[in-house]
Amino acid sequence: MLIRPRILRQSEAVRRLVQETSLSLDDFIVPLFIDEGENYREEIASMPDYYRLSLDLTVKEVKELWAMGLRTVLLFVKVSDHLKDNLGKEALNTEGLMQRTIRAIKEAVPDMCVMTDVALDPYSSYGHDGIVENFEIVNDKSVEVLAQMAVSHALAGADFVAPSDMMDGRIGAIRRALEAENLHNTGILAYSAKYASCFYGPFRDALDSAPGFGDKKTYQMNPANRLEALREVQLDITEGADIVMVKPALSYLDVIREVKNAVHIPVAAYQVSGEYAMVKAAAKMGWLDEDRAKMEILTSIKRAGADVIATYFAKDAVRLLG
Repeated sequence: MLIRPRILRQSEAVRRLVQETSLSLDDFIVPLFIDEGENYREEIASMPDYYRLSLDLTVKEVKELWAMGLRTVLLFVKVSDHLKDNLGKEALNTEGLMQRTIRAIKEAVPDMCVMTDVALDPYSSYGHDGIVENFEIVNDKSVEVLAQMAVSHALAGADFVAPSDMMDGRIGAIRRALEAENLHNTGILAYSAKYASCFYGPFRDALDSAPGFGDKKTYQMNPANRLEALREVQLDITEGADIVMVKPALSYLDVIREVKNAVHIPVAAYQVSGEYAMVKAAAKMGWLDEDRAKMEILTSIKRAGADVIATYFAKDAVRLLG
């Protein structure tokens, strides 16, 4: 034989020398769940080893993340039921939990890149990502609130706003609203290809944000569609997105690659709660090696084309990367 591919696999040193895909601490976005209270830390039942934290413990966590070399967080807040309504009024409260959290993090760790979830479902009495009229999620009125919400986050100090709602036209509306307030440096991480996936269940447990009726299939994408993702991504770029995201990640690696091949801005992927929970459950049963599974999946997401990865395994990845 004149060609022996195994030569490039014969030792750890050689394998590392020719490795095509490498993970770095700089690849990771760390999602954080914030709740009211003080010195409050509650494990999310369907997400073992992941927690809802009060604001004071969130700040402590962010300091720890910074010390570990993790530089970006994505914030989600759990809103008390008595503050929820159909219009998302609490989302615009300058003293709301999200706004207070942004300010506290930027005061404690000024250089941390803070991204914020922009969607109405945590604030909605219906658990939907938009305003409901006659059991329909209405688009344009929802977009108006989302744009105000994004401005509120930016004024509090967010570096990026991350609209996760999948309403039509919201990226353009948010960009115009930010520009109108001279918030020229606030970035938009657009959930451009967000699928109506079954893998969001544990996340909805974390924020108590499951839809109160129906489902989200009239605004989140059909899992069967690939080309539609490219259309959504291109629309968001045209409207002013700085980073585009595919969500979930593991079942949509082909979509991540399609998007990466089609665009010239950073591509993000979200390794969602159900993907996290599957690994945890299988590891608990002794069916796979948890650490190896984490890194193999994260590597596959980056290999598919993701420049950055939102993942609940970020701290574990730091440890495993050494």
